[in-house]
Amino acid sequence: MFDPISLAVGAAILGAGWAVGRYGHRGSVGGKALQSVAKCGCGHDLAIHDPQAGACHAEERRSIAPATWEWVRCPCRRYTGPLPVEDYFTRPMLPPTD
Repeated sequence: MFDPISLAVGAAILGAGWAVGRYGHRGSVGGKALQSVAKCGCGHDLAIHDPQAGACHAEERRSIAPATWEWVRCPCRRYTGPLPVEDYFTRPMLPPTD
């Protein structure tokens, strides 16, 4: 009815897959974590930049004295990171121009 050798091989494969998934290295290449979000040269992603003007809307913390900071606008004037694939193949659909 049940083959004990097939059950043992299946259990060994299951245990090896669990151990690799639990203790294996995920998302790192050469000791550095992979970036999943495209970043501009200023360090902010495309969603923070204005699509028409290109200016960055993020704020950065700048030190003005020891233990004193102020928030200033990011000096980036244009998004310089990689463009999404949608910008190459489709037109922006919103707002309608009709």
